[in-house]
Amino acid sequence: MTLTTLCYLIKDNKYLMLHRTKKEHDINAGKYIGVGGHVEEGESPVDCIKREVQEETGLSLNSLKCRGYITFVMGDETEHAFLYTSDDFVGELADECNEGELVWVDIDKVEALNLWEGDRVFLRLLNERQEFFSVKLVYDSDDNLLESIVEI
Repeated sequence: MTLTTLCYLIKDNKYLMLHRTKKEHDINAGKYIGVGGHVEEGESPVDCIKREVQEETGLSLNSLKCRGYITFVMGDETEHAFLYTSDDFVGELADECNEGELVWVDIDKVEALNLWEGDRVFLRLLNERQEFFSVKLVYDSDDNLLESIVEI
């Protein structure tokens, strides 16, 4: 089991998306995702997402909102992720990210990007609801979404 964090930064009705193009052997290769990463020993999920946003984008979060909890099941691997959004951050966006290109994308155009099918499920929930939600996404060995279970 792995514990991770994921954040969508919001500015001018756009999400900051990370187009994963640089890491070798990357399960997310070619996909657009939010920023985030693995919770390290001694970190809370909030500590983690603040560190990951700073490392990947150069931006510092002033505040954030926990919007959901996602369980990704891929074969015998399970990842649990805390999902955040923030429109309250400072700093200059980094020119480089060691995982890919950072791009601001109109929220209503995000679904046209190359996304994981399960990401479409929780991105719709982010746009439709203000309440906290939980989503379980089950994928087969070919990365096809088999099941999505939403609990509100």
